[in-house]
Amino acid sequence: MSTFIENQNWRYATKKFDSTKKVDTKDIEILKEAIQLSASSYGLQPYKIFFIENPEVRAQLQPAAWGQTQIVDASHLIVFASINKLDESYIDSFIENIASTRNLQVSDLEGYASFMKNAILNLPEDKMATWTAKQTYIALGNLLAAAAELKIDATPMEGFEPEKFNEILGFNKRGLHATLVVPIGYRHEEDALQHAAKVRKSAAELFEII
Repeated sequence: MSTFIENQNWRYATKKFDSTKKVDTKDIEILKEAIQLSASSYGLQPYKIFFIENPEVRAQLQPAAWGQTQIVDASHLIVFASINKLDESYIDSFIENIASTRNLQVSDLEGYASFMKNAILNLPEDKMATWTAKQTYIALGNLLAAAAELKIDATPMEGFEPEKFNEILGFNKRGLHATLVVPIGYRHEEDALQHAAKVRKSAAELFEII
């Protein structure tokens, strides 16, 4: 656990990436697995994760991210996109996956399926979209922790225009919505922020016991 805390102290929101350094494919696969293993409500994972490798697409996205250089300079650009509206078929597919993975019959899971459908599918569309978007932040936590362990810089960004990302990446046609952007790579030696002390609330201010 001491190593985990050390890694969290090491990480920061990198502002300037070294564009000459690339994350190894092996480490990318570890990061993907960390995201895949993330917790989510009901285990539904109501999102898609995109690794934007095409430099031309990244150049198109940069103006929609307020011109921030991390979009094009980082080794990889990850975009989290939530599913706007779940339907019965999505939940049915999830139930089938559970049954296949755990050697169960789909009929054994009818009660769980009905519970999820009643709880989720009756949500107003705006609340469902908000709920699915929140799930991407849980997955983000796993990504940040795994990246820090591998000493890979990762900068979670909300400073972008989701509607323009949706348009450029074709998300609207797929019922998706860009919620988070995460450039990953390696900090540039000129990024002065890496030497700044980490600023957080004190434990006394942050935590309460009831």
